Amino acid sequence: MKFSEHWLRTLVDPPIDSDSLAHALTMAGLEVEERAKAAPAFSGVVAARVLSVARHPNADRLTVCRVDTGSGDPLSIVCGAPNVTAGMVVPCALAGATLPAGQDIRKTTMRGAESQGMLCSASELGISDDSAGLLVLDSNIPIGTDLRQALDLDDVVFTFKLTPNRADCLSVLGLAREISAITASPLRYSPPPTIVATSKSARGVRVEDPQACPRFCGRVISDIDATATAPLWMKQRLERSGIRSISAVVDVTNYVMLKLGQPLHAYDESVLEGDLIVRFAKPGERLTLLNGQQLALDPDLLLVADEKKALGLAGIMGGEHSAISDKTTTSIFLEGAFWSPAVIQGKARRLGFATDAGFRFERGVDFANADRAVDRATQLILELCGGQAGPMVDVRGPMPRRDPVRVRPGRVARILGIEISNAVLADIFSVLGLKPTQEGADFLVTPPSFRFDLAIEEDFIEEAARLYGYDNIPASAARHTQAMLPEREATRSVSTMRQRLVDRDYQEVITFGFVSSAAELALRPDGNAIKVLNPIASQFDVMRTTLLGGLIETLRTNLNRKQDRVRVFETGRCFSRDGERYSQPLRIGGLAFGPALPEQWGAPKRNVDFFDVKGDLEALAWPLTVRTEAAAHPALHPGRSARVFVGDREAGWIGELHPRLLREFDLAGAPPVVFELDQERLTERALPSAKTVSRLPAVRRDIAIVVAETIPSETVLNAMRQASPAHVEHVALFDVYRGPGIESGKKSLAILVLMQDTARTLTDVEIDATVADLVRVLRERFDASIRN
Repeated sequence: MKFSEHWLRTLVDPPIDSDSLAHALTMAGLEVEERAKAAPAFSGVVAARVLSVARHPNADRLTVCRVDTGSGDPLSIVCGAPNVTAGMVVPCALAGATLPAGQDIRKTTMRGAESQGMLCSASELGISDDSAGLLVLDSNIPIGTDLRQALDLDDVVFTFKLTPNRADCLSVLGLAREISAITASPLRYSPPPTIVATSKSARGVRVEDPQACPRFCGRVISDIDATATAPLWMKQRLERSGIRSISAVVDVTNYVMLKLGQPLHAYDESVLEGDLIVRFAKPGERLTLLNGQQLALDPDLLLVADEKKALGLAGIMGGEHSAISDKTTTSIFLEGAFWSPAVIQGKARRLGFATDAGFRFERGVDFANADRAVDRATQLILELCGGQAGPMVDVRGPMPRRDPVRVRPGRVARILGIEISNAVLADIFSVLGLKPTQEGADFLVTPPSFRFDLAIEEDFIEEAARLYGYDNIPASAARHTQAMLPEREATRSVSTMRQRLVDRDYQEVITFGFVSSAAELALRPDGNAIKVLNPIASQFDVMRTTLLGGLIETLRTNLNRKQDRVRVFETGRCFSRDGERYSQPLRIGGLAFGPALPEQWGAPKRNVDFFDVKGDLEALAWPLTVRTEAAAHPALHPGRSARVFVGDREAGWIGELHPRLLREFDLAGAPPVVFELDQERLTERALPSAKTVSRLPAVRRDIAIVVAETIPSETVLNAMRQASPAHVEHVALFDVYRGPGIESGKKSLAILVLMQDTARTLTDVEIDATVADLVRVLRERFDASIRN
């Protein structure tokens, strides 16, 4: 928010300079982000009147003007501005003047005509970006007055970076209250006088939901001159707050909003039909806003309407149909309402725009100030536009409660770490308008109607710290005993897993937990994603149920930058729900794309495949074992995806990305191989145990069997391990054969069986019996036969 320092000082004028005032506000929690003069430095520019305008004898686009600068004889100045006319008052840079761009003005001759100065536009003086013509000044400015003095250009504009809880400081009055409390300077503000009705013109108001609109004030002002313009001082204050001047009525509503913090809205009375109604949108209802945007209204949008049509979005923006026009408007209905912040919050962002009114209402405005703001705006409109004011309509519902809160001095000392005397606390609460009373040793303080951020005891303790002064709270070294945190040997840290993937040539990425619902639906059609009620952007409207979306977006970013080999991984939470039960499992996901190895002469180029990434998972999980079972996943390629087991527990998925998703995400080239596992399965491991090393030789037997092609080799190995006696130390597959000698639909598996005992040498009888038992198990379970 931007506000003029001179405007602030009309309400409170502490005996300190701008630097000190900015520092005091910042140290009180109202950060002054920037201070700048209303206009850059220039000199020698005065207000001048154009007496006559004649065509330049040697140039079609130039004119020769006679200009009165108030210093004697008129000057002859050559001008190229298209809007120069006789009688207008404009800025004139005299010979010897210096403009903001460093341009020195001298007497010169232009195309044979003498020019004794320069008539200036607003952009040439650094006042605004308008360079279409000369800056037109108020005709009441005395001729010859220095322009900096005439336009108050030495004023300082403060830019505040307010926290969202301080909605009361989104106005000059709110800031003046703070400055008064911080600097112990008197506040020079009196509520506007109550306007006495001089007309019987009125319009009924019905509020269908008093919880959404606890207060609605307004009145009809008739017989106004809508073509009137706002005075220069009002336009300057608006412009220095970042609001452009439009018309007298609109300027007044914006001015009152900036000064008092209460947004107002004016409707063209001639287009209203029947009573004004505050209601929620009806199914299928549409509205065209002042910015030209056409909306299909959702049922949770609160409207101001008449008996025939919607007029505007309550607390956000008015409709185009009821807008004020200087050609047709002679009567207006002036609205000043208090809208419940919960009804306004997030609506403008959802619709894709922001307004000053919505910015204030969703944070909370002073509900006790609505009628005073309408009265002040009425007073200004009557002064500028004339007219007759009708009686005030004030429809009230249940207002926000302002209950007293108990503040204990002992609690203040405990939280702040210092003792603040009761007298100082009472003074702080008094200057903040909290109406403190003492009940024993405690204070009872009541938050005023304009402070929505004060609700619990800690809020008031924070106020005590702000006004006492953070600089006055000493910094003391805290005594802290450090102790080593226990780390279970049976648990692996996530950092260990990260390092293993980094060692395997992966890079870690961090992506948003908010994702696009369209992308999430493509990856997990059955994911039942959790919607975000107030998304930070339209494309981040649900919580992720999988890490794959962020990894794929990272791949796209790299491909767009011509990176042809990508290895990325992420650890983080995903978010899921089952009915009303929500969970946030920690997962680790990865993606590999492009060549299996960096480009080199020692190995042929080939794309990464399923087994490369499975090897990465085996390294990640070691000393736990990883096995895979072919299975279908909606985001993975049919026939090239598998369920991952770590030990005996299901852990996640691995496979190539589905061809459908390659088109969906516009990915070129071979499909990336992705994986996603539960971290919990990887962090647990068995404790190491000592084992006697045998001095006796190991015995190896190879078993070659023929089984059906559909039987997974892992299933065969697991069956053999379960049937093996204690002296069988290792069972492993070392060859798979398909071809001549093996009938169609079959495959040959060559399996290594390693046997050893630590106490004695195994006999041939024991060895042969073990092999026979294993072969019997294979025949019974898998209809296997010994390969000849």
